[in-house]
Amino acid sequence: MTNGPGAGIPAVSTAILAMSRHLEVRDVLKTIVASARELLDAEYAALGVPDDHGGFAQFVVDGVSAEQWKAIGPLPRQHGILAAMLHNATPERLADVRQDPRFGGWPSAHPDMRDFLGLPVADGDEILGALFLANKRCPEPPLSRRDGCGFTEDDEHLLGILAQHAAIALTNARLYERSRELTIAGERARLAHELHDAVSQKLFSLRLTAQAATALVDRDPVRAKDELHQVAALAAEAADELRAAVVELRPAALDEDGLVATLRSQAQVLDRAHSAHVTFAAHGVRALPAAQEEAMLRVAQEALHNALRHSGAEHVEVSLSRAGQGALLRIADDGCGFDPGTVRRAGRHLGLVSMHDRAGGVGGTLTVQSEPGKGTAVEMEVPGG
Repeated sequence: MTNGPGAGIPAVSTAILAMSRHLEVRDVLKTIVASARELLDAEYAALGVPDDHGGFAQFVVDGVSAEQWKAIGPLPRQHGILAAMLHNATPERLADVRQDPRFGGWPSAHPDMRDFLGLPVADGDEILGALFLANKRCPEPPLSRRDGCGFTEDDEHLLGILAQHAAIALTNARLYERSRELTIAGERARLAHELHDAVSQKLFSLRLTAQAATALVDRDPVRAKDELHQVAALAAEAADELRAAVVELRPAALDEDGLVATLRSQAQVLDRAHSAHVTFAAHGVRALPAAQEEAMLRVAQEALHNALRHSGAEHVEVSLSRAGQGALLRIADDGCGFDPGTVRRAGRHLGLVSMHDRAGGVGGTLTVQSEPGKGTAVEMEVPGG
């Protein structure tokens, strides 16, 4: 493609329109990266959103296969050239990134990169992320395998325009998600109020019916028996309401207690609240980046919800174990199971799309194994940090 500022404006406009179509942060990040790579005709593109612990809360790549990404290993840290873009808010255009004194190497499975162009994505003084490209494609074959075309000043100008609009799209997506979180919080408060009223009414009816049964025991045993059956029915309804309250109004203890303690606590609560036996075990797990721990917790909650509400399982086992530098989460039940192919065609049933998105959003993978009559196992693996 021709990368002059004038020639690139229609392509920039197309990229901006593509970014504005999405409201989910993850979708916006993926669109930014894909648009940048296509716009500047690069072999690789990536965008990292920093966390507060020297790593990245999210890191999205384009041009790298899922298998290659998994083989690369843990998410990169904020160091070298990436750190310079994040901390100094300066563009970086290099003929060969490997010759830069800040270059610290990369894992063996990492693709070989030469020419490099990176810009910070900023909203005012806040750095939202670092966007970078590598290996500019050549209109003609280079003289040798070591030669590349190199990114130009015009490329940097175009990427700067894209980065400015990327910041707007990313900020809007964050505001949308925050608004949705507040809506969910308000909905939970409303639900808590309704559950309180519903359970209170059930318990009040339960007390009155029990009193009536007591008064009838001696003079009308048949009617007393009917009243006691009603007591049992009301007690079962009250128990169902309380179980719903436990599942839907879970406390957010992750920041204070960590992933292992939070999963153990929730498993214990669910074990008491449901007829199924819920167990939890952890094996050699290290602390993970905050974004990965949150994603694993949300996937565990979704999988537990499915197992306890839909599968009819008698046993649900939750386990968290170390996997290299990362961790492997597994939720397995002995319930009715399902045909994954049928569910996949049905769309978002059982939250499978949401769980896959959460795993992919933190550089992880999610697999679901199930078969009618043979239970279900959900596994999520993250590379660590």
